[in-house]
Amino acid sequence: MLIRLRLLLLLAGWPCIQAAAQAPTRPLPDSVTARPAGHLRAALLRVAVPSVAIGVGVLAHKPTFNQTLCKAKQDLQEETQEVFSGFDAHGLDDYTRHAPLALAYGLMATGHKGVRTPLGFTLIYLVAHELDQGVVNHLKRITAEPRPYNAQDLSSFPSSHTSQAFLTATLLHEQYGRQYPWVSVTGYAVATATGTMRVLGNKHWATDVLAGAAIGFLSAETVWHAYPALTKLLPQRLAHKMLLVPTYAPGGGAGLAMGVQL
Repeated sequence: MLIRLRLLLLLAGWPCIQAAAQAPTRPLPDSVTARPAGHLRAALLRVAVPSVAIGVGVLAHKPTFNQTLCKAKQDLQEETQEVFSGFDAHGLDDYTRHAPLALAYGLMATGHKGVRTPLGFTLIYLVAHELDQGVVNHLKRITAEPRPYNAQDLSSFPSSHTSQAFLTATLLHEQYGRQYPWVSVTGYAVATATGTMRVLGNKHWATDVLAGAAIGFLSAETVWHAYPALTKLLPQRLAHKMLLVPTYAPGGGAGLAMGVQL
């Protein structure tokens, strides 16, 4: 029971964990070497915390990997379904995973300047999305984890919905979070709700969601921090004149609309 409680707390507290991982470490007064060391520790923490989350998900995959974690995963799912029997999100989680991205473009469209230009932000999102989906799909094929509601569906680990939700929430945070803290809170709250709905709806194990959140976060952070090395390849005039906004169609379809100021 203790291990199940810890797993549940880790899942519920993921936004706080990742926010702490991103918090800059204050340098010691009158210290020249403290600043680089602080940045290094913060960077290592941003990688270590989600990596542990992915490791927990992998170890819980089979009893042969870790019998305790695997049993805890199954017991937690059983107890959750007893409490939230018949829960149905009615497809809301298909939309909430894109909500942080829609908020980011909404802020750009209304003249709120972010850290990156609209073009730069879009390029980061597209690359991060491909990285995220590549990792997720590869893990789905390797692990062949049965879904809780259907043992014949071997695409449970990790949760793609959750990874996309945390990817977009992390990009939203990087773009506007330091300027508007409420934006980060909103984005990660929606991402957490997305993962929660996947578990309550019996679509995923809690460890699927935990690993998905970690992969989405790492994908966004990797591309976001690698982007400055690519900025010299971007035409600056075009970057400042281009605006891309998300579009949605009935049934969960999504796309982008582009506008250019002449």
